[in-house]
Amino acid sequence: MSVSSASSRSLVRHGSVLSLLTLGSRILGLLREMVKASLLGTSALSDAFSVAFLIPNLFRRLFAEGSISVAFIPTFKEYLLADDRAELREFLSCFFTFFTFFVTLAVMIGIILTPYLVSIFGMEAFDETVFLTRLMFPFLAFISLAAFFQGILNSVRVFTPSGLAPMLLNAVTILCAYVLSPFTQNPARALAIGILVGGVLEAAIQFPFVIKKGYTFFFTGLKKAIRNPGVKTVLRLIGPTIIGMAAYQLNDLVSTALAGNAGEGVVSSLQYSLRLQELILGVFAVSLGTVLLPDLAEYAKASRWEAYNERLVSAMNIIALITIPITFFSLAQGNALIRLLFQGRSFGEASVRLTLAAFTFHIPGLFFIALNRILAPAFYAQSDSKSPTLAGIISFAANILLAALLAGPLRGAGIALALTLASAVNTGLLLFFLGRNPNIAVGKALKPVLAYVLKLIFFSGIAVLPVLWISPRVSARFADHSRIIAQGLPLVITAVLYGVLGLFLLFITKDTLVRGILKIFRK
Repeated sequence: MSVSSASSRSLVRHGSVLSLLTLGSRILGLLREMVKASLLGTSALSDAFSVAFLIPNLFRRLFAEGSISVAFIPTFKEYLLADDRAELREFLSCFFTFFTFFVTLAVMIGIILTPYLVSIFGMEAFDETVFLTRLMFPFLAFISLAAFFQGILNSVRVFTPSGLAPMLLNAVTILCAYVLSPFTQNPARALAIGILVGGVLEAAIQFPFVIKKGYTFFFTGLKKAIRNPGVKTVLRLIGPTIIGMAAYQLNDLVSTALAGNAGEGVVSSLQYSLRLQELILGVFAVSLGTVLLPDLAEYAKASRWEAYNERLVSAMNIIALITIPITFFSLAQGNALIRLLFQGRSFGEASVRLTLAAFTFHIPGLFFIALNRILAPAFYAQSDSKSPTLAGIISFAANILLAALLAGPLRGAGIALALTLASAVNTGLLLFFLGRNPNIAVGKALKPVLAYVLKLIFFSGIAVLPVLWISPRVSARFADHSRIIAQGLPLVITAVLYGVLGLFLLFITKDTLVRGILKIFRK
């Protein structure tokens, strides 16, 4: 068995359980959006909830997930390799103290400044948006704590609890939406309460697993926490990254502000479209990135660059195998997909058109966004946070410039196209910066990856042609039935046809990656 084949199989094996759990979470997340679409549609109230959740969620990605993935895991990994339990516990206690203080302060300031933050978006339901944002801001504190626990567990290759945690968030939000809606002023408030309760449960479900693995920590003095060598290392790593991630997260902020001023329902349509895209990203790209980072960090610390390169190339090929065929099918069947998932009492023809316009331009960026989720850990594993920071700043500038130019004539579709183009710019920059490390054979690796990408594009193009031909005929056959049957059955039939044709083309060309993956799942 070749090293590359072994690396691919190892990645798939370690990522399978997490991917299945994440699949469950993303399906529940999609159900959450379906509930939201049913209750709120693309109304001003729906826009209010979208913006209100966006603000604390933006800070979550910036401070919680950003600091944990970029700085905490590589530093924690060094303490694990040193095998000094006393120093490890001291580091965890100091980091926990500093992290908790900082996030609590951010929540308090955020609640105070909420009216000024909301005013950026030009919301029609301004007062309700302010209320919902303040209600959900404490979510940042609980989800940050959950990210800390996840960082500890993922560093020791325990992925199941972090896969289960988001499922609780989505399930509780759906439950609260239906149970509490009759008792709240509007359904958006019931959804907001569900988000807050779900954040608490995300942290609560992971904590017992941390204790079970033997990692205990306690509050210490803030001055002592800041002076801890491990915390200093984390702060040194995260400093430039915060700037880069701030630029990246400002993409969402500015794009949403432009969407808010582009007309009622544009914000919500973009969020529904992104939810479909994130379903795929969350299941595969995020799962692979989560599994990849601890391994790459270990290989980089031990200077095992051949293993590092093989691991990275395998991940890139797997991402291409997943995202490119899905992109072609989604472009062909986007209308049916949106109608099946979202169309309902508050989500009519106008909502379908708005969401489809955004989705048509969002989905071509799937490959680039997924690839960025794989390439970023390659830098973090080397304790290099400056390169992805610079790439993030440049792609942010490109996105904002393009969104400002395209939002006027194309509305939501223009903002979606800007994100796709900026993601491609980000991918190019990350590959360029990665190539500057002499230990990483980017140039050598890109040739087979590029050849594989071109092969997948060609095969996907061939496989989608029968789908385009048969789809209207199958849809006409079930048009008189309920929405689930009228949209769902044609989607299933065309998806099976597309999948069988695609797999046949890969098998007759003896695709080793597909054969290896199928062998793992058969076992």
